[in-house]
Amino acid sequence: MRKQAKWMAPVMAFALVIAACGSDDDDSSTDTSATEGTEATDGTDAPAETDATDDTEAPADTDAMEETDGAEVIGVTDDTITIGLNADLSGIFAPLVTQIVDGQEAFWEIVNDNGGIDGRQVELVVLDNAYDVPTHLENYDSMAGEGDDGVIMFSQSTGSPHTTATADLLVEDDLIAIPLSWYSGWADPAIGQNVMELYTNYCFEAMNGIEYLAGVNDAQTVGIVSFPGEYGQDGATGAKIAAEALGLEVVYDGEGAVVPGADQTPVVTELVAADPDIVWATLNPSTLAEILGAAAAQGLTAQWSGNSPSWNFQLLATDVGPVADEVYTHSTYTQLWNTGDVPGMTEVVEGMREKRPDAPISDQYIVSWTEGYATQQVLELAAANGDLTRAGVTAALPDLQADFKGLAPDQTWSGEPNDFVVRESFLYDVDMANFSADATVSDEDAGTGYTLLEANYVGDIAANYDFQEACFTPEG
Repeated sequence: MRKQAKWMAPVMAFALVIAACGSDDDDSSTDTSATEGTEATDGTDAPAETDATDDTEAPADTDAMEETDGAEVIGVTDDTITIGLNADLSGIFAPLVTQIVDGQEAFWEIVNDNGGIDGRQVELVVLDNAYDVPTHLENYDSMAGEGDDGVIMFSQSTGSPHTTATADLLVEDDLIAIPLSWYSGWADPAIGQNVMELYTNYCFEAMNGIEYLAGVNDAQTVGIVSFPGEYGQDGATGAKIAAEALGLEVVYDGEGAVVPGADQTPVVTELVAADPDIVWATLNPSTLAEILGAAAAQGLTAQWSGNSPSWNFQLLATDVGPVADEVYTHSTYTQLWNTGDVPGMTEVVEGMREKRPDAPISDQYIVSWTEGYATQQVLELAAANGDLTRAGVTAALPDLQADFKGLAPDQTWSGEPNDFVVRESFLYDVDMANFSADATVSDEDAGTGYTLLEANYVGDIAANYDFQEACFTPEG
């Protein structure tokens, strides 16, 4: 099914997983530890049912390519539809992104088993951007080619700065891309016109997290630690919006102060001296482990949380695990592995057990399936409209009512940003009792270390926030 790929093995040693979580710039979007999952299965180890995608299949319309008013048809033949993934397969996030890509390949295998899209089989072009912006642009040029050499859309575009670098090109080429990033700028038409963001964003996630933590801990003070750039400062901005609304004092403002790979001693020293009640982090897992562990060793007793890519469930297998078990609440965007009794979770679990029975347990497959659902549904809508071209897909997006089958809040991309931006997030207690270190998807009782606290949580601050533009932009 994959037409071409620069591929790296999806299963690497834990040390590489943690290293891959580290970012050398301002983006965490590709640290897809955003969805590290939780508890045991319900015993549904049967092969994926063929109705996993039945409710989203459009009737085959073999004339779709002829009904396009002369628009050039790229990425579609009489028999195939080609989708692109511009993904980090060898860079700092490779161990996580390769799992998402592997899961998405399994998803499309199931779709093809059930007849494909519009009677056409789906083929994937997967290119490695190595978490490098120039390489990402080269890949884009390759996949934005003509005829059979091009793709109809991107079901994944890894990285905030990487996707930003192609944002204008997407508009020029009538291409839609799903970013592996949760930057609030994607809902801002000035930045992300053709970027089909999934779930809520870093800014709203931080608003929800701060409001929840402050309420359950009767907190009065907040510390903020973040990377610079679209990821770190988007999350930090949301945390500050919430702190101001709640009357909390920000006793340590480390927005943009954490440089990946640098000595974090000054940050830890100032954070411990400030002694906040809660800490909000917008980091990556390796840096979070370093700062959290050092701060706890120096006596800081704060409750911690942070934007989803800050955490990786494999941290529970390290020395920081017992500390996180006591003080860390995981905020994220979706249900986690086998936690929710929803149709989508059944499809993910059964699908991975059928197609990848020896794959390591991971919540990255939830991202795989939701990326797949969104791509499948917008393509089927374009086919039903009789215009299975890039322009037809772009035109179909505002009419799409995406159904994530309970894995994430259903979503639209119609109207003003304030109308369609997603405000819900999920909150989990990090719980070592539910953690299985070396399990595979076929292990029914395996979990990734969580207990659900709140699903589809929207605090008053996020609910009432008037979203008109990105919470943070690099120039201001």
